Amino acid sequence: MPRIDAHAHFAPAEYLERVQRRASGKLPIPPWHLDVSLEMMARYGIDASIISISPPGVFMGDQFEANELARLVNETASNIIQSRPSQFAALACLPLPDIDAAMTELEYALDVLNLDGVAVFTHYGQSYLSDPKFAVILDELERRKAYVLVHPALPVHAAPLPQYPTWLIEFPFETTRCMVDLIYSGTLERCRNIRFQFAHQGGTVPFLAGRIASLPKRSPKEAGFADRAPAGALEYLKRLYYDTGLSNNAAAISATLEVTSLDHIVFGTDFPYADLPEHGDPAPGLAFLNQKRAQLEFQNVSTLVPRLVAKIKENS
Repeated sequence: MPRIDAHAHFAPAEYLERVQRRASGKLPIPPWHLDVSLEMMARYGIDASIISISPPGVFMGDQFEANELARLVNETASNIIQSRPSQFAALACLPLPDIDAAMTELEYALDVLNLDGVAVFTHYGQSYLSDPKFAVILDELERRKAYVLVHPALPVHAAPLPQYPTWLIEFPFETTRCMVDLIYSGTLERCRNIRFQFAHQGGTVPFLAGRIASLPKRSPKEAGFADRAPAGALEYLKRLYYDTGLSNNAAAISATLEVTSLDHIVFGTDFPYADLPEHGDPAPGLAFLNQKRAQLEFQNVSTLVPRLVAKIKENS
């Protein structure tokens, strides 16, 4: 069966140069070129990749620059898709936190460039996705029944254990915070048709699912958690999609299978941040799935990016 990487990153040269100049040291981005992605895909038998930019994203304190970079990133992604439609899908970058600019770019990216979905971060500044200020964006994505990847961003506050890199502990925790607030703010109840994919198996959420679900019973009724999440946290978690980026192992997948079914888990490498073997199988930790592995690595993506799956089948 073909293999699709549903969590891979790219970094156009000008975007990378701006990040290195404006956000140097906060979260280094490895050098990237299209040939680097193609070489990696060939080495590991990956037929196609769904690409998006990684943190810190396009907003680094200057909104005009963010608008400019978002357009650059999205047009670069569109060019990649047009040149290799059966090898790549791409998720649009939005110049948040400016809502008007983000809405303009969203329409351009999806209606003119025909990108396959949108990638957003868990939070922008100190505001998580569930903040009311972002409701107009999420409502538009809901109207479109869009495919949306949620990727962790740099922590809002200084990490309590700064001796460890951000990706080790803080990224999973940021994803967890975002998901909990999407549930109990009522956002997932309101936005039932967005096809959300959460990076890195949803951070720590699968392991903490029972604890998260217990909140309404353990809180005063007037807190309103049950009213805003009437289906119950476990039901919302079941509906979401989870990728295996940096989580390609039995322990992580087994935990995720306790909150959702296999058809809601997709393969991801998190390239170029991936910890991959030198050659051969990109994720030997998935071997325990046996015949079911093909479903995770290819079939499940058809719900998120049907265009890409159809194109691969057409060329096979």
